[in-house]
Amino acid sequence: MSKLEIAPVKKLLAVFAHPDDESFICGGTLAKYASEGVEITLVSATRGEMGRRMGNPPYLNRESMAAARELELKQACESLGIQHLHFFDIRDKTVEFIEEDILISRIEEFIRDLNPEVVLTFHEKLGGHPDHCAIGKATTAAFRRVAGNDKALYFITFGEEMKRPERFGYSRSDVFKIDVRAHLEAKLASFRAHRCQTEIDEWVWLPDHEALQRFGGHEYFLRGNTGAIARDLHDLFLSAPG
Repeated sequence: MSKLEIAPVKKLLAVFAHPDDESFICGGTLAKYASEGVEITLVSATRGEMGRRMGNPPYLNRESMAAARELELKQACESLGIQHLHFFDIRDKTVEFIEEDILISRIEEFIRDLNPEVVLTFHEKLGGHPDHCAIGKATTAAFRRVAGNDKALYFITFGEEMKRPERFGYSRSDVFKIDVRAHLEAKLASFRAHRCQTEIDEWVWLPDHEALQRFGGHEYFLRGNTGAIARDLHDLFLSAPG
């Protein structure tokens, strides 16, 4: 195949709030697309230095937490196949207090520079944590400023709660169900990389075959831009057939 025939690399940008968001919520999906050659860039707004878990037994403190969680996130990225990692250096638990236009502009710059086909972030109301909701709101605003309908924005969701999207004001046509069963080993490795956050969870450290049984086989995403080209509900990148 000549250079002219090589398909362009697909790109995915994930904009989250804390180290471990990428693993605990959508690690299987990120591992899946990385294994398929998608170039993945992760932005973490904070280094998670205000996290309540400090190891088991505790071995971290507020001064050492940020450096430890940065290292853990880098290791998790290696496990999942995430190629590029950036931090916004916002203090944990203060994302909602950052001037909104500044935060939107920073994310907008990433979207312009990378030109990703897919952007993942939190829903601004269903994120469950003020930092999650704030980074989701800013990312959504940045995406809508610069991305066209050929790009796709998705909101990550927790576990299998989107099996019944009507509870949240959405329909089944808004929910994307990604099969991650072939990538659960990578997801487990990323959980274990976030050591200070998972040491207290005994199941994470069980023998692999037992720990893997705790994972669901699918991860769910909400459609973030309703005006986008119709998509296959089982693939974040594919257009719908027909």
